[in-house]
Amino acid sequence: MKETANSKPGIWKKLVKSKTALAGLLIIFFAVFVCIFGYIIAPDASIDADLQTVEIQSKPLGYVQQFLKIPLNKKASQSTFSALFFGTEIKDTYLPIKNYSISGNNIVVNKYIDEDTAVLQKYNINEITNGNPSKIQQQIISKKYWLGTDAFGRDILSRLIIGTRVSMMVGLIAVIISLTIGILLGALAGYYKGKVDAAIMWLINVTWSIPTLLLVFAITLALGKGFWQIFIAVGLTLWVSVARLVRGQVMAVKELEYVQAAKALGYKDSRIIFKHILPNIIGPILVVAAGNFATAIIIEAGLSFLGIGVQPPQPSWGLMIKENYNLIITHNAAQALIPGFAIMLLVLAFNFIGTSLRDAVDTKN
Repeated sequence: MKETANSKPGIWKKLVKSKTALAGLLIIFFAVFVCIFGYIIAPDASIDADLQTVEIQSKPLGYVQQFLKIPLNKKASQSTFSALFFGTEIKDTYLPIKNYSISGNNIVVNKYIDEDTAVLQKYNINEITNGNPSKIQQQIISKKYWLGTDAFGRDILSRLIIGTRVSMMVGLIAVIISLTIGILLGALAGYYKGKVDAAIMWLINVTWSIPTLLLVFAITLALGKGFWQIFIAVGLTLWVSVARLVRGQVMAVKELEYVQAAKALGYKDSRIIFKHILPNIIGPILVVAAGNFATAIIIEAGLSFLGIGVQPPQPSWGLMIKENYNLIITHNAAQALIPGFAIMLLVLAFNFIGTSLRDAVDTKN
């Protein structure tokens, strides 16, 4: 009786044969990997990749700096799980230096101020090595900033990696919220019609008439600025397209013979909707979900750029553009452009998936 979209031959074969779909999946799988293991692969594994060194602010791509690592003598109180998913607590101070020399029990360094200025400073070797002078060389390290540093001297590559989590999570949560509301309301409107359909369509039309960003602004101001608030705000603005699509699909499928047969057998409306109708319209729903995922990423980046999205120091690609956009007119324009390219690439990946899904579920192909 029940023919689901997943059982139709050739749909997923068409999808995996599409070069654009494979390219999109590859980018998305890489982004998911970065989300999970971000703090392991990021050069700066501190919480929110927020290790600031103001002396080396706005440095170009590939910049290399030598540091003297000075321990803060903090007790280890962080679990491995916490370090993996939330970053490592800062246990050392990184002093930028130009050069150093050993003088007795002291290490003498030229602290880096800028390209033309250095300050002579002296530190006791025992204090720096926690009573093990033989390890002094281990306290002299060199860092390479592959994508340069931002206006606060933070590693842009690390913040770009950790910022992937925000974009992926806002897309995922926004899609879950929009699908939950949209499928429920759309299914009710399409199945029952009449007054139920009129009431839901009125709500859809009112919501549709409000500009998306304006509606997000209002919800954000009502819920407050923050990490989870922006996810909810974006999700509550994307359900309309899902509801309209589901309503139309349910109206069409409702008249098919197998649905009428289910009614004749006395099945409950809820069973007919969720077990017989919705599985057969899953293809179009997946297409709109992919589009909503991409839209959510763009909206979050725009809100963070305007200062009402994710709040610093938590990294967000939109926030990174805001912090570095003034560098576009300088020789360090890449610091502002790279997060923009990351947004473009991830959005393009989901658009590829959406387009390929649309072609795969099209019975005319």
